[in-house]
Amino acid sequence: MSPWLVLAGLGAFHGLNPAMGWLFAVALGLNRDSRRAMWLSLLPIALGHALSVAVVVALVVALGMVVDPHLLRLISGTLLILWAAWHMLYGHRHRVRVGMQTGLAGLGLWSFLMATSHGAGLMLVPVIIPLCLAATPARELTAAGSLPVSLAAIGLHMAAMLAVTAAIAAAVFEWLGVGILRRGWINLDALWIAALTATGLSLIL
Repeated sequence: MSPWLVLAGLGAFHGLNPAMGWLFAVALGLNRDSRRAMWLSLLPIALGHALSVAVVVALVVALGMVVDPHLLRLISGTLLILWAAWHMLYGHRHRVRVGMQTGLAGLGLWSFLMATSHGAGLMLVPVIIPLCLAATPARELTAAGSLPVSLAAIGLHMAAMLAVTAAIAAAVFEWLGVGILRRGWINLDALWIAALTATGLSLIL
């Protein structure tokens, strides 16, 4: 499968998770009784998520310049599995909280911290390593050479995440209501932990 499709799919998966922002956007809109507040909140949520992913991408690319690719995969895979274990045991006790009166900057910071604490960027590592650290015979691997691909990867992931977040937030705000979480929403925490673990194993194996 194309790595670009995987990046878009992971963006959609991240947007599906209420913890990544759509639930807060809906709550903010309902709290302020404002459809505009709900829509405005989506931009800092997406930007905060993208910044968290960008930090991971930058670290992976920087390490890829000096660390053997096989070792980098082992380190990344182990970190992902450990992150999944931490999230399973303690993640629910360390929720990032922010009030309904926060501004756009505070909302962006909240989104950054949520994405980071959930290991959203780490989930992209199996795609980032071959995509952004692949040297060709015509071009040696350099940070400058990896930059355009890295930015495109982050942009595509953010666009997919924002599209799904916006679609769900609008549907819940306008028609479904937050009661859907009690009636039929799947356990995305368990699915998220499984995804982190599977991603880590794919890197190691």
